Amino acid sequence: MSSERGKDPVEGSSRSPSSDSPATPSRYESQKRRDWNAFIQYLKNQRPPVPLSQCNYTHVLEFLRYLDQFGKTKVHIQGCMFYGQPEPPAPCTCPLRQAWGSLDALIGRLRAAYEENGGTLETNPFASGAIRVYLREVRDCQSKARGIPYKKKKKATNQAKGSEESSSGTVHFS
Repeated sequence: MSSERGKDPVEGSSRSPSSDSPATPSRYESQKRRDWNAFIQYLKNQRPPVPLSQCNYTHVLEFLRYLDQFGKTKVHIQGCMFYGQPEPPAPCTCPLRQAWGSLDALIGRLRAAYEENGGTLETNPFASGAIRVYLREVRDCQSKARGIPYKKKKKATNQAKGSEESSSGTVHFS
């Protein structure tokens, strides 16, 4: 009887493995779940706790600022002698922060997770214009402080590709 009980979930199941969800979620899905759980925990730890239904962009901004303390990217302050130098010759006491690209990717994952967990596009605090403004400010500030200019990669590539196709006589519908 006990050996039969051990078989039921694994071998005795009539469901095929393909009808189940994937056994191992992708790296992106795993990270999205971890990020979502961390954000939900952050809301629960607020005093008083914030229910997800009452969460807005200010809570998201506070969460991003909270995460800064765990960053690993040196961001020089304006008074630092290495401000604007991409490869400073010596160490300094400037703070470590979350890199802009990490924050941008995090917001993308949380934006998707919010909607997957029952939120609507209209109420998504991660899609707020204030979040986009904050990310733009972080990007510009870090770009100046680290002496590394920000370059858009995807659009420039697509525009160049589009101009090549246009010159070949191909008709495009936009």
